[in-house]
Amino acid sequence: MADSSTTVVCPVYYQIIQRRGNGWAFKHGEPFLNLFNAPNLSPEDEFAAFGTSMKKVAIALFRINGGKQGYYIANILDKQYYYCGTQWEDVKIKLKELGIGRDDPI
Repeated sequence: MADSSTTVVCPVYYQIIQRRGNGWAFKHGEPFLNLFNAPNLSPEDEFAAFGTSMKKVAIALFRINGGKQGYYIANILDKQYYYCGTQWEDVKIKLKELGIGRDDPI
């Protein structure tokens, strides 16, 4: 069962990435709604479908904040990148700032 404190719902072209140590951890989610019966792509194929790669995104993320530790969001459709902060809750706050999601009514 999903936990509302760790679950985020966002379009497939918003990717959540965490900078840990000297590497990037791409958080690959699970679809919960697939109206067009599209295939479930690997992370690499998902990035390629939007004309980019995980390596290109990692380079862009490093440029926006010097590779600071924490969470980032990449809009791979519009090639826009955001630093969220060091806590998981910062991701949810940034998504709300971008107009995605709302407070849990429960």
